[in-house]
Amino acid sequence: MPAATRPSPYRWLLFAVLAAAYLLVYFHRTCPAVVASDLMRDLEAGATSVGLLGAAYFYPYALMQIPAGLLSDSWGPRKTMTLFFLLAGIGSIWLGLAGSIGPAIAARTLVGIGVAMVFVPTMKVLTHWFRREEFATMTGILMALGGVGAYTAAQPLAWLSVAIGWRGSFMLIGVVTLALAVVIWVVVRNRPEEKGLPPIVDEAAGPAGAETISLGQGMKMVLTNGRFWAVAIWFFFALGIFFTLGGLWGGPYLMQIYGLSKPQAGGLLSMIAAGMVVGSPLLSWFSNKVLVSRKKVIILATAIHLLLLTVLYLKPSGMNLGLLYIWFFLFSVCSSAIVVIAFTTTKELFPVAIAGTSVGLVNLFPFLGGAVMQPVSGWLLSMQGGPQGPYTPAMYANLFLFWMGCAAVALIAACLAQDTLPGRKGKTA
Repeated sequence: MPAATRPSPYRWLLFAVLAAAYLLVYFHRTCPAVVASDLMRDLEAGATSVGLLGAAYFYPYALMQIPAGLLSDSWGPRKTMTLFFLLAGIGSIWLGLAGSIGPAIAARTLVGIGVAMVFVPTMKVLTHWFRREEFATMTGILMALGGVGAYTAAQPLAWLSVAIGWRGSFMLIGVVTLALAVVIWVVVRNRPEEKGLPPIVDEAAGPAGAETISLGQGMKMVLTNGRFWAVAIWFFFALGIFFTLGGLWGGPYLMQIYGLSKPQAGGLLSMIAAGMVVGSPLLSWFSNKVLVSRKKVIILATAIHLLLLTVLYLKPSGMNLGLLYIWFFLFSVCSSAIVVIAFTTTKELFPVAIAGTSVGLVNLFPFLGGAVMQPVSGWLLSMQGGPQGPYTPAMYANLFLFWMGCAAVALIAACLAQDTLPGRKGKTA
């Protein structure tokens, strides 16, 4: 490529800042799991209330996805991310100071509103700074780094909360979030031209890249497509389970049933991060090069996901530590890393001009799933063992049976989805 048209290395600094922001998004998303027992004790809250606290992140996150696209188009990604990341930092500090469950839920809601304005604006920035053929790779790297954020919300957070308490931990991460908001403002630019650089000319986009479809037309095309709803239902149930176990009830389950310490439980939950980091690029390669299919990979992962939950139902207290590490790793690959393929499927269902609209709309559903399933799961436990437990293996087994039913619905939805990569270049699986 001639030097005059070669993309500037500045885009890698920009991507590093955006990746750091997404890392913090995942930290805020999954951090209650390790400290859930502490929250129940210090805030005098029952399982249902703590479930509502966890869900308070997901409701605003889901509802803000469409405004995220609109603000990215009107204000621009840089201004949108800076302002809302400041709100997230304030919310995290407020959570650390909360004296009861009510203010804690309000603080968690503010965090959810703030970090909701990262993923969609980041996708918009990447479309201007990276070529179309680079986009999937950069998205996969971004998702993998989200796994690093999930890791920091597991064992490192467990260690930190032991050292300075859960309140000090949330206040510290709030300060870090505020500092990163300033870095976003200083470093990020919406497009290369704002930095005095030539635009990225994407010849691969062809005529589709120039196609113009209004927001209303785009939303109608997406919402009236039955194949979109198959993917949306899959997202709701599969990711609802992931957020409920990995983001809230995994820690109490491991500490109550297996008698693990907080750092030990955090170590197991860190396998969720490992599954995302390893699984995101691995599943992309498996989809593109081995099965040459999107749908088959989603079906296979969802079937394994259901099988893993069946094992948990049959042996709620019967696995050794080594098997638990393997279980949580595979659970993450099959219920979280797989979203790279699901997002790609959604994007490929529609013209390039409404790819952002389709991804923004489908991104509502995993967080609606978490918002619904976290408090429902808490209610199921509290109905059996009281507001604060302790909960027995049999009580958790009933919860796992409910999750198995949800995973079965996700598997049916995966089977009804359209394959957007059906044997490319004549290959067959």
